[in-house]
Amino acid sequence: MRRAVCPGSFDPVTNGHVDVFERAAALYDELVVAVLVNPGKAGFFPVEERMELLRAAVAHLPNVTVDSFTGLLVDYCRAHDVPVIVKGLRAVSDFEYELQMAQMNRELAGIETLFVPTAPQVGHLSSSLIKQIATFGGDVSGMVPAAVDDRLRERAAQAGQQ
Repeated sequence: MRRAVCPGSFDPVTNGHVDVFERAAALYDELVVAVLVNPGKAGFFPVEERMELLRAAVAHLPNVTVDSFTGLLVDYCRAHDVPVIVKGLRAVSDFEYELQMAQMNRELAGIETLFVPTAPQVGHLSSSLIKQIATFGGDVSGMVPAAVDDRLRERAAQAGQQ
């Protein structure tokens, strides 16, 4: 069985992420979307909520599951018998960092990395920009899955009442 993992913080998941998931899911028998749990960093959405939003975003992909992990990604890969990491690339600046990570993951554990360039229509999306726009009341409905858009609107409304 061909398995791969697509790791990230996904805070929140964007249509750019979904583009990468869909394309990777077509290449592998099983794709795990794995949320990195960083205990030292508070996210916009708690990890469990991010996982819930991810499950809604990939519900149309029967071979995709959602999980979370702490620590080194290569340790997660070893523990779950996953030989390939899938990383989406938006720009050349992403490549520099991701290439170093790919080389280190191969050195540490023999784990290969597949780079998937995002489709041009979603290449400009980033979770941090989405959060910033939504926080100031901007419309991100075409940039995120519907469930994420709903949650962002709820958060913005709650913030406005405080």
